Amino acid sequence: MFSQRKVAQMAAFLIDRGRGRMNYLKLMKLLYLADRESMRRHGEPIAGDRYVSMDHGPVLSQTLNLINGAVEFEEKGWNHWIADKADYEVSLRRKASRDALDELSEAELDVLEAIYAKFGKMDQWKLRDYTHRYCQEWKDPEGSSIPIEYLDIFRALGHSPAETRKLAARLEQERRIDRLFATL
Repeated sequence: MFSQRKVAQMAAFLIDRGRGRMNYLKLMKLLYLADRESMRRHGEPIAGDRYVSMDHGPVLSQTLNLINGAVEFEEKGWNHWIADKADYEVSLRRKASRDALDELSEAELDVLEAIYAKFGKMDQWKLRDYTHRYCQEWKDPEGSSIPIEYLDIFRALGHSPAETRKLAARLEQERRIDRLFATL
C-alpha cells in the first residue's frame, strides 16, 4: 500500500546522502531502483506506488505527483521532509537520521543504502539512460505514459514464470484489498 510518509522518508534518506539537495529526476530514478531492488530481494516494493513508463524512464506515479505538488500533503508526509522543488531540485527540510526514519525497516534502509552506494554518483541523465537500458520493464511511451505491472518487473528481474505469477498476484491482491479499505 502506498504511504506518503514512507515514500517521503525514502526520499529524505536518499537526499540526505546527496548532501541535502538532489535533482528530482535523479531522485525519482533512485526511488524506482530502490523499489525494484526490494522486489528482487524481498518480493515486494518499499513505496507501494504505481509504476509507469514515461519518456525519461520508469516513474513512481503518486510520488511524481508529490514532487510536483499536485496532491494534498499528509501530516508528517512529503512536505514534512522535503522542500518544494526549485531549479529542478528538491531539498531536505530536516536531517534524515536512521532513527528518525521510523516508517522504514532496517531491511528497507539497507536496500536504500545499497542503491545509493551503487547509483548515487550518477547524474540524472546517466540514471535515465541506465533505466532505459537495463530496466526491461520500461517501454518508450512516445510522449505519454504506460503502466508498468508487477508481473513485468518480476519477469525483468529474472524470476521464473511461476514465481513471477505468484509474487505479482500477491501484490495485486494486496493492492485490491487496500483499495477496498480506502473506500470504507
